[in-house]
Amino acid sequence: MGYYTAVEGDITITPPLTWNEFKDSPFNPQRATRNFRMDVKLRVIEDSVDTDEGQLIRRTATAIVPAIGDTYKAYYLVEHTQKAIDSFPGHVFSGHLECSGEENGDLWRCVIHDGRAVKVEPRIVWPDDDPAY
Repeated sequence: MGYYTAVEGDITITPPLTWNEFKDSPFNPQRATRNFRMDVKLRVIEDSVDTDEGQLIRRTATAIVPAIGDTYKAYYLVEHTQKAIDSFPGHVFSGHLECSGEENGDLWRCVIHDGRAVKVEPRIVWPDDDPAY
């Protein structure tokens, strides 16, 4: 059992990671689900490139995304996002992961501020004492 969270969105990586940069990473989606229990993984794009020797498959990682496409126990989402950022120096990370828990009103985001993954919770603001309300 446990508390489940729905996680959506992505954190883009500029410039994208090359295969050599992420092939042995615990965030590589081929390794993340089998060998490691990470709350995030890399989005990997594959392109076919024609060469003199035939077609070459080029893999690049363009974003940090939720580990699973469904709800899951994202207990370490912020920490794992920061670990992914720290694993790839020389790249810029931007964007956010939007999270909603099982309980009503449990909304938050994992946002990147100055290279740091930060948990941000929404603020509820009541309108001023306006007679229209």
